[in-house]
Amino acid sequence: MKRRHFIERALQSGTALSLLGLYACKASEKEKKQLVDPLNHSENNLFFKISLAQWSLHRAFKSGKESPLNFAALSRGFGCEGLEYVSQFFQDKAQDKNYLTGLNTRAQAEGQQNVLIMIDDEGSLADARQKSRLQAVENHYKWVEAAHFLGCHAIRVNLAGGTDKAEAVKAGVDSLNRLSDFAKDSNVSILVENHGGFSSDGQWMTEVFSQISRENCGTLPDFGNFCLTENYGSINSDGCDKAYDVYQGMRELMPYAKAVSAKSYDFDENGNHIKTDYRKILKIVKEAGYRGFIGIEYEGNKAPEEKGIELTRNLLLKIGKELS
Repeated sequence: MKRRHFIERALQSGTALSLLGLYACKASEKEKKQLVDPLNHSENNLFFKISLAQWSLHRAFKSGKESPLNFAALSRGFGCEGLEYVSQFFQDKAQDKNYLTGLNTRAQAEGQQNVLIMIDDEGSLADARQKSRLQAVENHYKWVEAAHFLGCHAIRVNLAGGTDKAEAVKAGVDSLNRLSDFAKDSNVSILVENHGGFSSDGQWMTEVFSQISRENCGTLPDFGNFCLTENYGSINSDGCDKAYDVYQGMRELMPYAKAVSAKSYDFDENGNHIKTDYRKILKIVKEAGYRGFIGIEYEGNKAPEEKGIELTRNLLLKIGKELS
C-alpha cells in the first residue's frame, strides 16, 4: 500500500479523531499533509515532545475495532511524535523479525519515533525467591533485543513481586543491575514505572534507585499510578483504598526519569483533568530538567478513547506552552 493511501485510510479509521478524519477526506493533498503532520514541539514552544502510549487505545485493539499494526498512523493522526508500544499487543512476536520490521516500516512512513516498549507478564523482578526472579530477568532479554531492533531507547519493566520492603529493595536492585548490564551494549535503558505495590511508594523507589549506579537504568514516572492498596469493591470509584501523594511521588521519581507518562482519566467542561493538577505536575517535570517525551496514556471511561487522547494532548499543549 502506498504511503499516501495508508495515511488516508488511517485518518478515516474509527479511532482517529473523528473531526480530523472527516475534514481530511475533503481537503486537498497539501492540506491533508498539514493535518497529519506530527506536532512540532519546538515550533509549539514546548520543553517536551509528545508520544502516545499504545494502551490509550487498548479497548479498540482488544475488541478488534483497530489493528495494533495501525498504531503509527493513528498516533500521527493525533499529532503525536513518538510511539510507546505495549508488549501485550504482540506478546508472542518479540522475536519475530518480520513483524518488528513491519512496525519499523510503518513508524518511518508516518514520521513517528519508536520510543519504548512497556513490558508486562514476564515475571516478578522484586521477588526474593532467586530462581523465579532470575527467570523473570531472563524473560525480559528478548524485549531488550526487540527494543534495540525497533530503535527504542528503553523498555519499561514492573518492579513487582516483593512481600517484604527491605527484601524487595535488595531483589529489585539485583534484577535491575542484571537487566541493565545485559541491555548496555544495545543502548537500551531499563525503566521502572510506579505501577502498583511497593513501586507506587516514592520513598521505596528512592531507596532502590539510590543503590543503582548503571547509567542505562532509571524511572518512568506516571502521573496516576500511585495507588498503594487496591480494593475494587471499595466505595472509591478508582478502586484505590490508599494512595501515595502524587506530587511528592513525582518529585521523588523525576531525578531518575528517562521517560514520563501523562496518565489521564476524566476531564471537566473546561478541559482540565479532574483527578490531578496537570499544571502542578508539569512544573515538577520541568524543574527536574526533563526534556524528553511525555507519553499520553488515557484510561478514562467517560469519554471515548480518541476523545480522551485529544483532551490529554490539548491539556499538555496548553500547559506546556504556558510553562515553556
